[in-house]
Amino acid sequence: MGNLQTGDKAMLLLKNGYLLDPASGTEGYRDILIDVSGGRIVKILPQGASVEKGRPSSLPKAIDLNGQFVVPGLVDVHVHFRDPGFTHKEDICTGSRSAARGGFTSVVLMANTKPAVDQMEILAYVLQKGKETGIHVHSCATVTKGLQGKELTDMEGLSRQGAAGFTDDGIPLLDEELLREALRRAAKCGKPVSLHEENPALITNNGVNAGRAAAHYGIGGSPREAEISMVERDLRIALEEEADLSIQHISTKEAVELVRQAKKKSGHIYAEAAPHHFTLTEEAVIRHGTLAKMNPPLREEADRMAIIEGLRDGTIDMIATDHAPHSGEEKAKPLTEAPSGIIGLETALSLGIRELVDKGYLSMMELVEKMSLAPARLYHLDAGYLKEGGPADMTVFDPKKEWTVEGFASKSANSPFVGERLPGVVCYTICAGKIVYQSLKDAALQ
Repeated sequence: MGNLQTGDKAMLLLKNGYLLDPASGTEGYRDILIDVSGGRIVKILPQGASVEKGRPSSLPKAIDLNGQFVVPGLVDVHVHFRDPGFTHKEDICTGSRSAARGGFTSVVLMANTKPAVDQMEILAYVLQKGKETGIHVHSCATVTKGLQGKELTDMEGLSRQGAAGFTDDGIPLLDEELLREALRRAAKCGKPVSLHEENPALITNNGVNAGRAAAHYGIGGSPREAEISMVERDLRIALEEEADLSIQHISTKEAVELVRQAKKKSGHIYAEAAPHHFTLTEEAVIRHGTLAKMNPPLREEADRMAIIEGLRDGTIDMIATDHAPHSGEEKAKPLTEAPSGIIGLETALSLGIRELVDKGYLSMMELVEKMSLAPARLYHLDAGYLKEGGPADMTVFDPKKEWTVEGFASKSANSPFVGERLPGVVCYTICAGKIVYQSLKDAALQ
């Protein structure tokens, strides 16, 4: 950006932004002075306040935001960047660009790569590549070696190496005693365990709800009981062990209620919802085929509304995309052969605005909290808040401006939202004080 110097530091002033900070509850027009070199916020000032006096050449570079929203950089604690092993779908570099375009400054990668992130060397590789991207890339390690569900990894060593948490995402932990021991060891490390809750013994064809969508295609599908039974068991174990447990990408109304009741008994229970689960139902699979196939599958309208209510009343703590890239060739396979999953980083904020804020279920502050502060807290990340001396990670967006879903920064384009007009244009993504993404229109103004 060619920021001007103030003293010995490169500084950037964001003027006339509408700040929302869920950590402090601050809301209103502010000017924000950023130390670009140090990556921290220097001052948060009343709108129009003088930063400093001096020669014009000594003043910081200023960007007039004209009332655009300024919020903590978004945090996604459930993404797949497919690196190592599946880089034809995505890699850490392209995934990070997709995240920045969606307004995310911090992501937590899932560990079901090839090889899986079950050893120090693989975790070190992922974290080192993440440091080269411009955003904060964290990673989980697997709970079990090789995702086999038989033997626990060196959870203590992986935690010391920098693992943000532990998950065998994509594969449920079927061994009850193994899960119990994993929760105990993760608790000693101060790290959460996040679980994919689908019992494969109950599933005939994954990725499609065993209801109207499965009947449409003449297949068995995935019944809701596959999720409910696992959630019920795992919440019971977590309550007994008093360990931090996160239920991933919740999809059924019954699971939402189970989490609601468990949270009344313990502060260690968490849950995440994916934007597709509070936006779409199984009808989307009938319309879009494999582009709407995912695990767990899209369910019924009553489930979608239960997830929205769970977000509204705090049962579901956070929104996480489960960004799952696949190539066009893979998604072009027949429904029962194509892989499950959709990309989500570049549409998440807009879907939250359209489905939750514009329809009156959440305030904008509440949406921002579920997409920044809450996930950062679960994974103990220094993120999700805006204050003087804090990290200069922020997302600037216009909630009213619309855009058409097309031309992704991700390597993949497997999204049922392609072609839709959505509200909420990300104008700037700033990470550690540096602009890592800006929309073309805003770039033209600089």
